[in-house]
Amino acid sequence: MTILPVALDIMGGDKAPSEILAGAKIAVEDRNLNIVLVGPQEHRDALGRAGFLPASEVIAMDEDPTKSVRTKRDSSIVVAAEAVRDKKVSAMVSAGNTGAVMASALLKMGRLPNVARPCIATPLVIPKDLKKNPTIMVDAGANVECQPAWLLQFAKMAATYAKLRYGLSSAKVALLSNGEENSKGNPLTKETHQLLREDKDVEFIGNVEGRDLLLGKADVIVTDGFTGNIALKSLEGALSVFMDILFGVIGTDESTKEAGNILIPHLIPYAEALDPESTGGAMLLGVDGICVISHGSSSSKAIVNALQLAHDMAAADLVGGLASAV
Repeated sequence: MTILPVALDIMGGDKAPSEILAGAKIAVEDRNLNIVLVGPQEHRDALGRAGFLPASEVIAMDEDPTKSVRTKRDSSIVVAAEAVRDKKVSAMVSAGNTGAVMASALLKMGRLPNVARPCIATPLVIPKDLKKNPTIMVDAGANVECQPAWLLQFAKMAATYAKLRYGLSSAKVALLSNGEENSKGNPLTKETHQLLREDKDVEFIGNVEGRDLLLGKADVIVTDGFTGNIALKSLEGALSVFMDILFGVIGTDESTKEAGNILIPHLIPYAEALDPESTGGAMLLGVDGICVISHGSSSSKAIVNALQLAHDMAAADLVGGLASAV
């Protein structure tokens, strides 16, 4: 099957366009990916083997998402989303304004039939077993206020995504709550628990707590976007502080330097696995197209992985799978 190219917003992110273009070059030359650059005309020839779509405007990271998408119709984010809608490309990747990326995908691509709200799916690496597939957490920030029926849909879409991304035959789904007992949670969690338990299409294993996020107890952990985003940022912050403390201690004197020489080679695989840039970004599920949202501080490494993810999910017909799931 021939896969259409992936559109890359070269103006999105704190390190655009230099790091974005560097990632694009690696993706084309080392991984032989077919991509289309989206941005100002001055970058048309930045990568000879890549296609190009001109976009004269840029949506800044601090601009109002919905307003900017409606007013800056020739921005790189909007042009990329329209290219997906018009079947010129198979997917889009952007490290730009997250809200604007979501808004452009929703407004230009539209929702899949029967989908109430799109959601953001983010992989969580399992530190104790790096060979184990990551857990997909959903929603990671698209919907601050949710309804139980939406969370049920999030679970179904994320389970489909997990199966296609990691080659699973089935996907275990858990619900994030403040206790493992069925009776725990707020009204949203309790009602969602009931829906998940009753739905025969969901392999529901019950509640998990915040301390379980990185333990690999489920293939999918579902929650509302407000809780999910706080949980995700808390994990990122805690891991960053821990690494700073660890490497701050190593090298303070001769004994810690010696210990560091022994420990660092063993710690490097964990540091690399837990690096958000290794995951390929978050996937926006529920829109009629493939949209990968990369971190705003993405380097070339993150962009390469995001482009690979977008290509792989296009080849796996993620959109078709999601449409069937809901």
